[in-house]
Amino acid sequence: MVTAKDKPELAHPEPAKKTQRPVAQKPRESCGMVLMGASGDLAHRKIIPALYNLELDGLLPESFFVVGYSRTAFTDEAFRETLRKSVGENSRRKPLDADVWARFATRLHYVAGAYDKPEAFEALGEVLRRLEKENETMGNRMFYLATPPTLFAPILEELARSKLVVRSRVAPWSRVVIEKPFGHDLQSALDLNKLVHRTCDETQVYRIDHYLGKETVQNILALRFGNAIFEPLWNRQHIDSVQITVAEAIGIEGRGGYYDEAGALRDIIQNHMLQLLALTAMEPPGAFDADSVRSEKFKVLRAVQPMPESDVGKLTVRGQYGVGKPDQDGKSGPAYRTEHGVEPGSTTPTFVALKLFVENWRWAGVPFYLRTGKRLARRVSEIAIHFQSIPHPLFRSDDSDGEKPNVLSVRIQPDEGIQLRFAVKVPGEAMQLRDETLDFSYSKAFGGEPPEAYERLILDVMHGDATLFPREDEVTASWRIVEPMLKAWQRSPQVHPYDSGSWGPEESDTLLARDGRTWRKL
Repeated sequence: MVTAKDKPELAHPEPAKKTQRPVAQKPRESCGMVLMGASGDLAHRKIIPALYNLELDGLLPESFFVVGYSRTAFTDEAFRETLRKSVGENSRRKPLDADVWARFATRLHYVAGAYDKPEAFEALGEVLRRLEKENETMGNRMFYLATPPTLFAPILEELARSKLVVRSRVAPWSRVVIEKPFGHDLQSALDLNKLVHRTCDETQVYRIDHYLGKETVQNILALRFGNAIFEPLWNRQHIDSVQITVAEAIGIEGRGGYYDEAGALRDIIQNHMLQLLALTAMEPPGAFDADSVRSEKFKVLRAVQPMPESDVGKLTVRGQYGVGKPDQDGKSGPAYRTEHGVEPGSTTPTFVALKLFVENWRWAGVPFYLRTGKRLARRVSEIAIHFQSIPHPLFRSDDSDGEKPNVLSVRIQPDEGIQLRFAVKVPGEAMQLRDETLDFSYSKAFGGEPPEAYERLILDVMHGDATLFPREDEVTASWRIVEPMLKAWQRSPQVHPYDSGSWGPEESDTLLARDGRTWRKL
């Protein structure tokens, strides 16, 4: 029998320490990772820094190694030294921890070779088998294709020919991560999918979209399906419109050759923004697993009716940045057509705004406005849910500004968080209303910035969790939505100029003004 004397004294528990470190919820399987394009910008700015931060948090498997692969000639030591500098500059946590780096560097190895030569992949296979034996990784392999899209096909063909990737659903596993863009248009995406499936099973393919790894993007699901107060309002009876913005203050940053072929529609809307739309509009999944979530996203994308080519001119706006106002030093960034690698007479859009409809029971008649652009007024990404206006302006007065519709906004970057705009009474005798905001901030709530998207997504590949990776049918459905725009723009290639540092061409405002709406001020 336990007496009062035996019971431990109750004390006020100390508040939980705030931490930005992720918690591994699943077993971490040993594996080796082959990083194709290891000398490239993506590997140095994002992927290796993400792996270093996982090492710093103790989230990498004990038996884990990386083999960098590219055409550049490096020794293991030279490769490690170049990465040390890159991680020091690009890691979200500074300064570099010397002890952690020393431990992490022992995991890094390098093989130089061409992407279309059988003998090069045979040499890679020999190094892989040796490291697998030394590290006891049980033959589990992750191949990360951080290369230009033109190299996807030869890499996949050589991985299949050399049997470095084995088409199988059983252990040891082989998984292939493919960066965007996945195709250049609908037909090229279909062709690439056929090639992928000749190499591996769909369950082995991870088409990475780093936007889906952002904490605030994942929080869309928590916000909608983890709170009883929002889901009953999430429909055409209560929501007037949805605005999704992905704005960048920078230009093309030396990527003229790629960007002039892609443009804003392919670079941002076909992948990032249509995924954000799908997460916003999807029905509740039967379970929180990869197949259930991705199936609901696919249903949304399939319900977005591709606009007739004859309507593209009315439902879309294209812009291209010119020279903006001088900065504090009196300098102005170059106009797009004078950027390195860009054709002097290029009509590639650096800004796109468009209106889409999701033709289903929940969203019929609710417009989804999307806009993205380079060299805009500021860097900001958000999803804004604009609710219906109140049915009767009860508090109308010259002094009130509080009868504006409520807006729920999910800020993806920067200052990740959630805001809800609502009306309150100003103290005093008069019934004067003013808009105020409930504001949830990730940094304030959890004591720091959330982990980088690549950290979460790389861990998910190791775990075999494909929930945050677009499936084949999602990619195809996205291309079907943008295909009519691409075709119509080929016949009418004119773009509207806009000043760098603005919010895009005036025609973007007109797109909403025709519907009696305006873009949300950001």
